[in-house]
Amino acid sequence: MPGDFDRFIGMWRLVAITTDGRESPGRGAHPTGLITYHQSGWMAAQIQPDRPPVGRRGDRPSAEEALAAIHGYTAYFGTFVIDEAARTVTHHRKGSVTPGWERHADFVRRYEFVGADTVILRPLGNLNELVWERL
Repeated sequence: MPGDFDRFIGMWRLVAITTDGRESPGRGAHPTGLITYHQSGWMAAQIQPDRPPVGRRGDRPSAEEALAAIHGYTAYFGTFVIDEAARTVTHHRKGSVTPGWERHADFVRRYEFVGADTVILRPLGNLNELVWERL
């Protein structure tokens, strides 16, 4: 059986985000997203909230349009490390769309594999669950 590092490798589609078993505030009922883990130790994640598309009136978005587009959107990349004993994956963010991300560059999540094609990530310090399905 492969180790957990190898089980993470690939692209995953977001199935659900919940907070304490309920719809995650600010994400909507059906957020979409992708997370990729590469054999090289690099990863990237994007999550878009469930909302109507944000329109644009001109050639470039206004400040209000740009803020509306980014509100609730998560996107970052970096390296990752698996700790099988602790059952955690740490995302060492190298870049992010979120202002001030440098203060909290590492995201640590507990993980649980459900079968071969589902992984649940649970960030430390809150009650969120992110359910991902292998593509």
